[in-house]
Amino acid sequence: MSVAETAVPALAAPLTKADFLTDYRLAWESRHASLAGRKEVFMGKAKFGIFGDGKEVPQLAMARAFQNGDFRAGYYRDQTFMAAIGQLTWEQYFAQLYANPDVEAEPATAGRAMNGHFATRMLDDDGNLTDLAHTKNSSADISPTAGQMPRLLGLAYASKLFRQNPELHQFDTLSTNGNEVAFGTIGNASTSEGMFFEALNAAGVLQVPMLVSVWDDHYGISVPAEYQTTKQSISEIMMGLQREGEGQSGFEIYVVRGWDYAGLVDTYQRAAAVCREQHVPVLIHVTELTQPQGHSTSGSHERYKSKDRLTWEEDHDCLHKLREWLLAEGHATELELDEIEKTAAAVIKTARTAAWAAFFDPIKAERDEAVALLDQLVADTGTENTLHEMVEQLKTNPTPIRADIVRTLRRVLRAVRNEKRSFGRRSVQRHLEQLLAENADRYNSNLFSQSELAVGNIEEVPATYAADAPVVDGREVLQACFNANFQRDPKIFAIGEDVGKIGDVNQAFAGLQDKFGELRVTDTGIRECTIVGQGIGAALRGLRPITEIQYLDYLLYAIQILSDDLACLQYRTKGGQKAPLIVRTRGHRLEGVWHSGSPMQMILGSIRGIHLCVPRNMVQAAGFYNTLLRSDEPAIVIECLNGYRLKEKTPSNVGEFTLPLGRPEVLKKGTDVTVVTYGSMCRIVMDAAKQLADVGISVEVIDVQTLLPFDTDHLIADSLQKTNRVLFADEDVPGGGTAFMMQHVLDEQQAYRFLDAQPRCLAAQAHRPAYSSDGDYFSKPNAEDVFDTIYEMMSEDAPEQFPAIY
Repeated sequence: MSVAETAVPALAAPLTKADFLTDYRLAWESRHASLAGRKEVFMGKAKFGIFGDGKEVPQLAMARAFQNGDFRAGYYRDQTFMAAIGQLTWEQYFAQLYANPDVEAEPATAGRAMNGHFATRMLDDDGNLTDLAHTKNSSADISPTAGQMPRLLGLAYASKLFRQNPELHQFDTLSTNGNEVAFGTIGNASTSEGMFFEALNAAGVLQVPMLVSVWDDHYGISVPAEYQTTKQSISEIMMGLQREGEGQSGFEIYVVRGWDYAGLVDTYQRAAAVCREQHVPVLIHVTELTQPQGHSTSGSHERYKSKDRLTWEEDHDCLHKLREWLLAEGHATELELDEIEKTAAAVIKTARTAAWAAFFDPIKAERDEAVALLDQLVADTGTENTLHEMVEQLKTNPTPIRADIVRTLRRVLRAVRNEKRSFGRRSVQRHLEQLLAENADRYNSNLFSQSELAVGNIEEVPATYAADAPVVDGREVLQACFNANFQRDPKIFAIGEDVGKIGDVNQAFAGLQDKFGELRVTDTGIRECTIVGQGIGAALRGLRPITEIQYLDYLLYAIQILSDDLACLQYRTKGGQKAPLIVRTRGHRLEGVWHSGSPMQMILGSIRGIHLCVPRNMVQAAGFYNTLLRSDEPAIVIECLNGYRLKEKTPSNVGEFTLPLGRPEVLKKGTDVTVVTYGSMCRIVMDAAKQLADVGISVEVIDVQTLLPFDTDHLIADSLQKTNRVLFADEDVPGGGTAFMMQHVLDEQQAYRFLDAQPRCLAAQAHRPAYSSDGDYFSKPNAEDVFDTIYEMMSEDAPEQFPAIY
């Protein structure tokens, strides 16, 4: 059914009266949950609320088309859908509203995301993927508008790979031969985002089973459709995607009204069948929806909707329309529906009460335990007048939070710091330490994998070299590494611009498409955001993608989705989901403003939760790839742009040797100054170190190798204990990567204690690098800059031995 065919279809699904009444019950339970949730926020029991009222009926229809093995990448109003597929109880719904950090009570995010952010737990207690092919799955929601779309593309793309690559058919807990549909949901206003258009275009090119529902209630917060969408209709402006006939590439596009239960059920059955059987992407534009409580608890929609619009919304409320339809068709009586609505309200009240008790009772118990210890401390110290007010305030607080308890304990201990140490004081101190540890698990854990496949658990295998080891271009080392890994694991694949036919612009994949096929080594369009999203979704489903961003400068197109989705995935699900995606890119020195970037601080500040490898050559890069492809954690690997043609020895175990992350390497031992650097700067610094040796200065050169993690064994501090001087050097802007390294070494490692001279940083100029060799020389640190900086450091201490040069 195309956009042009907008007539309401007849109900085709063989549903019974019991089915209709079940849906009616769920719809009203969801509505009452929304209404109750708003009240809980206004009563101060929750911080913020965003609810799914007005979207209940289309979500019920979508749920009836959702099968085991399918995946959702959605929108934070999908509460009815999640309940209908059996992946959300109303007690869990309220647990999330209250931010209950107990993963048993709130399995989606363990209280780490605001309400309406849904996820299923896809990992077992050991961090291994569960049987995804036989469960209903939801990838973890994020708030940024349209941010679910890149990942949705990847979830659908995985089905294509599982169907078309026979080598993957053996993984029957991950897929049933690619029969799974990836269901996406999005609000009409969010379709204005570039990620939406990019993802739809890519899905049409790839022909993947991606079913996108647009919940259209005409507004984006207060901004109506005339400011959002050309023609005020996303389906009309996307008509060019409509395929011309069966077997042709393109989309199927359906339009259906959001209050038409029969039409919705029929549309979703038809759409899901096309998507599942033919792997044709589908767009369902669900129109004429309402939002009875407005956008969120932040404001009232009466401020921006006219009286006529509000009256229309009340008349077209999908629950009222569903009731009218059930009565008109003779599926229920007024009495039956009244009883269902009454019962639904009672169900939600019970769930809300139970969820609040499960959340608040443990906090009250913790408060009471703390107060008992504090009372003992007051008795021991005889400082009742000083402490009484603080203890009494905590004791009488009707709704304490854990921060209140810890804050009081810390302030009390501060107040008695000059008192004689007593049993009561020691008890309070121990209790504080216990609470801090418990809350660290609640609120700070699981940024990285805690499974046996975590990066730190991968066995280190040294590189070995034959006596006649071939000396080849660096790109050939990578080519051999990828070749070996592709042979080892059929789940590995690579995608990116120019990756396929020509084997990437630097030839590290040369010949691998011919050897392993187009499904394993694949070209993409120019669309960095959804290249990464394609990888995230596929990795969520158990595959091992390598997604290439051709130049590091272009990572900017994808940094948002890397930061908001991939980096925080394990954290925001408290270990419930993982996506071990490898992003391969190249940067540092080449030519000009947009091909010589080293925006390390931007990356470091955005991607905590993703490892960052900065190898100086291709053998080191290969070692990192070997480690990461055996691990279950995401990473970015930045290769040196000017290193592909440099000669390197090929290890005899090029596909098996592994490098540990977080361990620097001493490239040259020295006694006078330690230089901490990475990437292409290693060759610059080594050149300068040789020149400095000629004038009697001994430089120790350390390649950090990875920035995340950074020097986990504090090897750099050991070097400073010997040299007592340090220079941090890289190609980022001043205060960028050098400041990051300095903070780790001087603050975290406390190596400031060993310094006899001011620590120095040497970075690029504050602007982008200019074009040409001269542009490189005068924009980025060069060997002369390194020489002069270190010589000046030595001259400050021994001016007679090292007289001023200039």
